Amino acid sequence: MSWIIKPSSPISCPVFNQDLDFPVNNIYCVGRNYRDHSIEMGSDPDRDPPFFFQKSSEVLLLPGENLNYPEDTNQLHYEVELVVAISKDCFRVVKEDIHDVIFGYAVGVDLTKRDIQSQAKQSGKPWLSGKVFYKSAAISEILMNDEILEVDKFEISLDVNTKNKQRSSCNNMIWSIEEIIFLLSQNIPLRCGDLIYTGTPSGVGNLEKGDVVRASLHSKQNISLDFCVK
Repeated sequence: MSWIIKPSSPISCPVFNQDLDFPVNNIYCVGRNYRDHSIEMGSDPDRDPPFFFQKSSEVLLLPGENLNYPEDTNQLHYEVELVVAISKDCFRVVKEDIHDVIFGYAVGVDLTKRDIQSQAKQSGKPWLSGKVFYKSAAISEILMNDEILEVDKFEISLDVNTKNKQRSSCNNMIWSIEEIIFLLSQNIPLRCGDLIYTGTPSGVGNLEKGDVVRASLHSKQNISLDFCVK
């Protein structure tokens, strides 16, 4: 096939302990997937169904990179999340096959202009301007899926200037990893290279210039992501 214009080079994320990169396609995010965070944001976790929004792969903040504080916000919030990397194309995947479409896991930070997001909510507009901006989707190296990982025992945490701000077991998610993939794939064909940010626990808060952020995934093999806010 000949292209009428040259396709862009794929965005890629490093794989933990491997001389390999994972090509990133779409980025999907789950809103309000931890009971305590739903409550702190004024929602009803027992009533609200899951909802999804998207970020572009162009806004990834990769390991070794730092974040320039956006000029159009005074309320830049961190949200630590477990990230699931998809290895196979799938549409309306059956629950029995979900494990086979997972390449691995990472820890991520969904960065949010909370003041701009709040304004959009109040006016009934989409969240795009508050959620999707340069370097707004931080991600660690990807830990390849393995039977010894014991995903049900994963914990995620976030520290700012060495002080812990968020920590939770991934068992506290309202919608499990399997349910998220199942529900998302009912309407949208998932593709190899897709990333799913699975929601954040309580404790979200503000970042300032000069802050040093560490997000961690605690498992049999721990991984972390460090970045500075410039």
